[in-house]
Amino acid sequence: MCQVGHLDPGSHRKVLMKTGLILLIVGHLNFITGALVHGTVLRFVVTARDATSLHYGVTNTASVIAALLTISCGVSALLLSRYLGPAALKWALLALSACSSLCCLCCLLGLLVAIGLTLGNEGRVLLAPCSIANIALAPVSRECPFDPTRVYSSTLSLWAMSLLLEAMEIFFSIRCLLLTLGLLHLGRCCRGMLRRKVSLQAAPVESPAPGQCLGLLRLDSVEVARL
Repeated sequence: MCQVGHLDPGSHRKVLMKTGLILLIVGHLNFITGALVHGTVLRFVVTARDATSLHYGVTNTASVIAALLTISCGVSALLLSRYLGPAALKWALLALSACSSLCCLCCLLGLLVAIGLTLGNEGRVLLAPCSIANIALAPVSRECPFDPTRVYSSTLSLWAMSLLLEAMEIFFSIRCLLLTLGLLHLGRCCRGMLRRKVSLQAAPVESPAPGQCLGLLRLDSVEVARL
């Protein structure tokens, strides 16, 4: 059997199915986390004039896009675990897993910078929409669109969760990329073995030359005459 490393096609199916399920779950969790951060805080905070808030918005949007790429990668991995034959599906999964890995890596770095900026300014950028100086009075005021007493810790907690999910997405996307490369190499190996078998079966049998046939007939006649 044609194998790559220690995996045959049956093992590739199982590993691809598990990896696709994990990517699907992690991608949905990251998408929900990004949507919560945007819906509760960032849609009130992001302004084009402030570079820090703009970085928050770009990083969170990129995290949501990376989650969608991860979900697409998971779906493609599940389809490929079902049908190992189509080469177009293998190349599509290869491209999706590579894009997902790179995008999640960029989002991971962006989230680290966003968490560092938030810790550095002690959440003042997040509280910019609240015009009241006393935070304790802000929840009962109409001038603050959210509860500022919890926005700092809640945003940092959601970003930390998204950071962990991004790291998991990177790991399993790279694993999916390596599995797809192994499947592409496995397909080439099996095709090469099939071509060798066909070439061996179709190899022509060499027929003796006319002179050799005449020599054999003469030797046979001489042996008959001796008998």
